[in-house]
Amino acid sequence: MENLWLIYALLSALTASLVAIFGKIGLQSIDANAATAIRSIIMAVFLVAVVAVQGNLGQLSSIISDKKAISFIALSGIAGALSWLFYFLALKVGKVSQVAPIDKLSVVIAAIIAVAFLGEKISTLGGIGIALIALGAILVAVG
Repeated sequence: MENLWLIYALLSALTASLVAIFGKIGLQSIDANAATAIRSIIMAVFLVAVVAVQGNLGQLSSIISDKKAISFIALSGIAGALSWLFYFLALKVGKVSQVAPIDKLSVVIAAIIAVAFLGEKISTLGGIGIALIALGAILVAVG
């Protein structure tokens, strides 16, 4: 299916929005970092179960043995964990309607880094879209 990426991306956006809502409700009386740790454990167990159901547990050893792949996956995991820690800390003290849009500046930052370090090209229209994302996130957060 040609637009399968779009369906997955929309499902990602929908479920990511629920992270903020459920997280804000759950953080009312507990430590944000402890909550992030519990969330991470739940995610790990869930994802291992998904890989098992798909019959792909055998692929884990080949990924672990690939030094370059595992190094960058580990760095991605550390970056993701830091992102969640800061996100839950922000949700604990801020409004979802302000925290979530600022968090989405990650789209803008990722695009800039992709151009600078991965050599990706962004069209003029794409550049305008990225600028609008940045402007929209800031306007929503301060508005």
